[in-house]
Amino acid sequence: MAITTSAITSSFKRQLLGGVQNIASGGNAFKLALYTDTAVIGPSLASYTTTGEVGNSGDYAAKGKSLVGQTTSLSGTTAIADFTDLSYLTATISAMGALIYNSTAANKSIAVLDFSTVKTSTAG
Repeated sequence: MAITTSAITSSFKRQLLGGVQNIASGGNAFKLALYTDTAVIGPSLASYTTTGEVGNSGDYAAKGKSLVGQTTSLSGTTAIADFTDLSYLTATISAMGALIYNSTAANKSIAVLDFSTVKTSTAG
């Protein structure tokens, strides 16, 4: 198991301060890619990678699905970015984690998500 933590990537933090990333509604476009338990992704990952990504199956294709409907808010001192939930209705997938990345800014990474255990779906 090589995905060991959920985290905002270091490069995203720097890019956010530099104005590279725009999560606000009407800003940049984002995707979520799924990864197997052999993937080596973590907070130091600078951009989307195909290494360890789940293979094409049903309605899941390489580079993942687009995240839409983004909203931003604050809860106390915590900033929140929320997207419409994704569904994979026909895919057979085994995934250990995911990467959220900016598909309009050279596929720069935003966050790595560790599922803690392999999550499996069969034809959705």
